[in-house]
Amino acid sequence: MTSTAPIPSLARPLAPLLELCEERLRRAVDGDDREVVRPAADTLAAGGKRVRPLLVFCAAPRSALEDAAMLENLLSSASAVELVHMATLVHDDLLDGATMRRGRPTVARELGAERAVSTGDYLFARAFAELTRTRSAAAVQALAGAALDLSRGEMAQQRAAFDLGLTEEDYLARCRSKTAALFSVACRLGALIGGAGPGATARLAAFGENVGMAFQIFDDILDLAGAPATTGKRRGTDLCDGTVTLPVIIALQLEPELRPHVAEARDGPGLERLCDRLAAHPALELARERALAFVAAARRSVGKGPCDGADVAALREIADGVVDRFS
Repeated sequence: MTSTAPIPSLARPLAPLLELCEERLRRAVDGDDREVVRPAADTLAAGGKRVRPLLVFCAAPRSALEDAAMLENLLSSASAVELVHMATLVHDDLLDGATMRRGRPTVARELGAERAVSTGDYLFARAFAELTRTRSAAAVQALAGAALDLSRGEMAQQRAAFDLGLTEEDYLARCRSKTAALFSVACRLGALIGGAGPGATARLAAFGENVGMAFQIFDDILDLAGAPATTGKRRGTDLCDGTVTLPVIIALQLEPELRPHVAEARDGPGLERLCDRLAAHPALELARERALAFVAAARRSVGKGPCDGADVAALREIADGVVDRFS
């Protein structure tokens, strides 16, 4: 399997489904104009955690995984969610001016802005072409809503670039749109396509949203404190492109004297020193506590009532794995 992340132990029985999803993804990006197929295939080959497809399968009732027709639709749903995620990565790298992704040059860096735009657009189109195979208008509507949230989150991020007065509330709203929406819809699609009831579907979608929130906060912490060999990108990428994140918001609240250093952050030795300073700042632990609160909320959301056969134990392990990955 192309994915580079280990599968949580309780979800290992789903490894064959992830293999099938990977093959579905390869087929989805192949067969069209090589101008977009090659960079799309390269984006897929770069691997990833494949958390979103895993959420689709874990949120589906166990009985649905044993039904050939439902399983086919779940594979289409899992592939569609991951294709949307891939599209956003290509577009985000262009907007952020990122040069590396998962240890490789970004599409924008290697092939230019126009190819990055067309590649991301192609991946979005392939995602919805894949999802229409389910013949579920509700599924298409759910993913379209999440894609709209993603675009709104990206626009909010662009509007707030270099805004050192950004509030924690605005940051969290951006995270809900830009990251958590896709985690949430992955769980929603698994439940919906698998035939879960409305209550269970809502609980599972809430689980996904909370996991997505924790994931984004931890990722923002890693941007300051993570090793490039682990993250696949340089430290301080967010500082350079003006993306104000929770650790920075809290650090500025605790130590306003940091404001000119953050405002002047650029690539080079100064950036490294600032990252070192922020990585050792109490704000990082406070941001981590916020992320842990979302993990706890995710676990509670699948304990408030029946989840109609979803693999709750595996979902909770995925939530805990978000913490482990960034610890």
